[in-house]
Amino acid sequence: MNNLTVSRSLGVGLAGLLAAASLAAAPAKAARTSKHAGQGITCVQCHGKSARKEAVPMRQCVGCHGDTVALAARTAQIKPTNPHQNRHYGTQADCNLCHHEHAVSENLCLPCHTRFTFQVP
Repeated sequence: MNNLTVSRSLGVGLAGLLAAASLAAAPAKAARTSKHAGQGITCVQCHGKSARKEAVPMRQCVGCHGDTVALAARTAQIKPTNPHQNRHYGTQADCNLCHHEHAVSENLCLPCHTRFTFQVP
């Protein structure tokens, strides 16, 4: 596919070319292998049958991964603080704030708390 084809598919002119360039420069987030799919879990099991794929609600996560209080107990040993039990959210932080299935997960705490360097799977 040449630049003209890319330009036409994304929008005519400079805006289309800039969008194509930013897509090419973006990290390969969408290409990341799905941990859930690797375990035989289908898209429908988390997203439902909706034609439009929305973010998975936290109730779906805890339906399989367990109650948030139990999760906080399982991660109590993480130092310097338990990411699943904290002063901002208690045990009710939405899973999607840190854990991303179709993109690189992130440590929500790190921008403000630079010593909280735990890795988010």
